[in-house]
Amino acid sequence: MSLATESAVGHDELAVLKLLALEGGLFGDVKVSCSAIADRLDASNQTASRRLQRLESAGLLERETVSDGQWVVITDEGERVLRAEYEDYRRVFETGAEVELEGTITSGMGEGRHYISLPGYQRQFEERLGYDPFPGTLNVDLREDSVRRRSAMSSLEPVPIDGWEDDDRTYGPAVCYPATIETADGDTYETAHTIAPERTHHDDDQLEVIAPDKLREELGLEDDDHVTVSVGDR
Repeated sequence: MSLATESAVGHDELAVLKLLALEGGLFGDVKVSCSAIADRLDASNQTASRRLQRLESAGLLERETVSDGQWVVITDEGERVLRAEYEDYRRVFETGAEVELEGTITSGMGEGRHYISLPGYQRQFEERLGYDPFPGTLNVDLREDSVRRRSAMSSLEPVPIDGWEDDDRTYGPAVCYPATIETADGDTYETAHTIAPERTHHDDDQLEVIAPDKLREELGLEDDDHVTVSVGDR
């Protein structure tokens, strides 16, 4: 979404999106009318119509107008926004909130080994994570539902890794989150962290995990093995 579009969608529009989800809009088309939404929100028909238009413009829902109302369905982006709201409320009312992500092991490009071994990052890993990571990352190809759920990590408390520079170049900042890895056989590894550049162009379906040990060996993992990564406070 563009910044202009994001600014047009606020708490009032999210209230309409939540109402549509409660009516079943996450699972298929639901038939609604502006007057019915206006009654539920104690607002005018014009206000209800404007909120629907803003949600549609932001790509959070799709709708088709018919003679006696409109058919509406919440998009994947709309579901992502609602899940992020849900995770925020979980952190308000629950302790130790976690985000569970599922996927399969995949081979990376080997870049993680190089960057994790750089001294400017290593010092911070030891200070802030409490360990010197194995030089390499465990790469997880996330399932589609976990790609959408990943945005909920923004409601968790990150461990920041600052950017730094040497004589040759500048290295950007990164963010880490505590993580526990569980295999399909039920084996677990708790002293791990997800890691991602603070400003990343990587695909959201790729998750990288670091740990003191080589996770593939510790957990007996191979490409295409299924894992669950529980991200959250420890």
